[in-house]
Amino acid sequence: MTTHLPYRPLPLDQSDVRYEYGPDSSRRPGVPQGTTVELDWESVIFPGTSRKVWIHVPAAYDPAEPAGILVFQDGWWYLDPDGDVRGGVVLDNLVHDGDIPVTIGVFVDPGVFADVEDPAGRKNRNAEYDAFDARYGAFLVEEIVPEVRRRFAVSDDPEHWGIVGGSSGGDCAFTVAWHFPDRFRRVAGFLSSFTQMPGGNPYPALIPATPRKPLRIFLQAGHRDLRWNKPDHNWLAENLRVAAALAEAGYDFRLVLGDGGHNPNHAGVLLPDALRWLWRTPLELS
Repeated sequence: MTTHLPYRPLPLDQSDVRYEYGPDSSRRPGVPQGTTVELDWESVIFPGTSRKVWIHVPAAYDPAEPAGILVFQDGWWYLDPDGDVRGGVVLDNLVHDGDIPVTIGVFVDPGVFADVEDPAGRKNRNAEYDAFDARYGAFLVEEIVPEVRRRFAVSDDPEHWGIVGGSSGGDCAFTVAWHFPDRFRRVAGFLSSFTQMPGGNPYPALIPATPRKPLRIFLQAGHRDLRWNKPDHNWLAENLRVAAALAEAGYDFRLVLGDGGHNPNHAGVLLPDALRWLWRTPLELS
């Protein structure tokens, strides 16, 4: 079946571009709002850090039917109903319409060291998000998800587990799924900061050299992302290299290339369609 898209002229200025939101990014009449539980969390895996966690449960949730789970990095930035992404609003709309299964959103802030006075030293975000190891994934699997499960029924089926992030949260989401494909199988990364990973971006070489994992991946990159025209630490180039590696390795992935700089506007506009695409059919595991 052919999909017909309306004509829209390309902007001549690729830097200062703002995308308009679709209907699924705003509260709609007749769509019941989910409920949100806010938690304070002190981590064992990241000692000395504390953070906020929000669990957003769509109104259609039934304790007798285990729900899917979708973890968002940079929790409040992605949950804020007046922000750029509006993750809880999007989940309410898509679940209500039956576009995705009933899915609980878990919005996790990066850790901070509350006792550190220096504002820069307080933040543990880059240490958690940019590392190429299984530590942050273990934090989710061993600390956060069990707390969600203590309160709500969550499916054991990894096809119903997903993870989302932007900037450093984007490469974090990818790394969690890479190390935990038996849990997180649907991944969305927006303007991912692969270039900030200590030791460099490992994925362009690693992906084709590793047996294909059962992942479905949605990536967004920006023409005017950070250092877009520089020979090193180029956010755009590193996302393109990851996408090329996924293509060569035969992954079920999608890359959306947009205009604008390093901001979450385009990610927020894309989120409803990204989730529809990620959940469109069962994953092929072979």
